[in-house]
Amino acid sequence: MSWSKLKQQLESFLSPSLQGKVEYRATGYRYLPDKAGICYIAVDKKNILNMSDATTFITWYQSEQEIKNDSGIDIPIGHEQIEAVRMNMQGKIPEDRLIAIARSRAISQLAKELWAAQSSLSKSNFMDAANTFLSSSIEDSLESNDILLNIMALIDRRVGKKRILNMSEKIKLKHPAVQYFFDLRLGKL
Repeated sequence: MSWSKLKQQLESFLSPSLQGKVEYRATGYRYLPDKAGICYIAVDKKNILNMSDATTFITWYQSEQEIKNDSGIDIPIGHEQIEAVRMNMQGKIPEDRLIAIARSRAISQLAKELWAAQSSLSKSNFMDAANTFLSSSIEDSLESNDILLNIMALIDRRVGKKRILNMSEKIKLKHPAVQYFFDLRLGKL
């Protein structure tokens, strides 16, 4: 599918509150075949989500350690995770240490998922994600680990505000770009 048709279809699914505010854009290099081009999502004519561009104000993590050290990431630890650590350790470990170990494991897992999700964003991946989004259910896009599918689903008119509000805990575990578009949809920005 050509970019213009794809863009038209994507923008037809935008939430009414975001019509004219959010725009999908792409550049291509006609005479440079080794350049894949850049796709980005603009909000109020500002490039908000440049695919794999570290110059935007949304945090793009360069390493797993950056994610682990980010104080803005708050991961809730459940009783099951603490019990799993207790079973693995097979010894007497203080409760606060069990919680710290469980949190460390959860952050490591989240870091790997976030870094993998953002590591290969490019124009071709954007086109693939857009086609996947248009051909799959909105639930699949919301539950996906793909940053782009999450963003496209959050700003979609088929997802109501009540449903978005119910997702607030899950969104805390998503990439900062997904969190930005979550806040945008709720009108916090």
